[in-house]
Amino acid sequence: MILPMYAAAAGHIRFDDLGLHPDVFSIGFFTLRWYSLAYIAGIVVGWWYLLKLLAQPGAPMARRHADDLVFYATLGIILGGRIGYVLFYAPDMILHPLRILRLWDGGMSFHGGVIGTSLAIVLFARKNGLNWLRIHDYVACVVPFGLFFGRLANFVNGELWGKPTDVPWGIIFSRTVPAGFAEPARHPSQLYEAGLEGIALFAILWFFFWRTDARYQPGKLVGVFLAGYGVARFFVEFFREPDSQFAGTFFATTIHMGQLLCLPMIAGGLYLVATAPGRRQRVEPIAGGESVA
Repeated sequence: MILPMYAAAAGHIRFDDLGLHPDVFSIGFFTLRWYSLAYIAGIVVGWWYLLKLLAQPGAPMARRHADDLVFYATLGIILGGRIGYVLFYAPDMILHPLRILRLWDGGMSFHGGVIGTSLAIVLFARKNGLNWLRIHDYVACVVPFGLFFGRLANFVNGELWGKPTDVPWGIIFSRTVPAGFAEPARHPSQLYEAGLEGIALFAILWFFFWRTDARYQPGKLVGVFLAGYGVARFFVEFFREPDSQFAGTFFATTIHMGQLLCLPMIAGGLYLVATAPGRRQRVEPIAGGESVA
């Protein structure tokens, strides 16, 4: 008889009792998943908010550019996110190329998505003769929507759960330990990330955009985003279970891969914020009202 590794977590909410399921519905061979809806919601709501930002004085592009930008950014998110996951978390997939196309196998990397989206924005800006750094500033303000919906989808999927805990709000997820062992209550780290990377980061960027002159200092808003996300993710990783493929390695015992990837984001973000005042310039808007010195 196998002795349980953890004592039964009495009094905690069981994930199975919440009635959540990864699939919204299935019709024949077609299945709509909450994860897919999260991507769609993040893009649609982000596009709507971007139009609100572009209507303000000093916008770096016109509304007509926003539609094309969404297309470029979507490709960057998907390609960068998937390639990033393969390179950072599952390099063995390179030996099995067909697995890379199965987006549900392993998932996406946010850090890879950032790189992919940034490259897409640079290409878009060069094609249209726009300032790529200022476009980054505006796009950074809408990214928290996607992060919020994505982390909620992670929770609904019952994945990327946190470390065992005794806190009252701990949740007992299914199949987190080998069969025969009692499931411990765990930190709902997906919700922590939704709150910090989504709600809190959006509020910070909202303040800088609407209550300061940050949008007239190229690079400041994207710097705030990079540093803010990096700090939030680095912090939450202390409560998040290491990725299973790194069990027993440096990335599980010392620093998580997610934390390591956040370090250059934090450094780059702080650099952009510190140097932004020196890039302040008279902005002649493509959309919105009068120019701002």
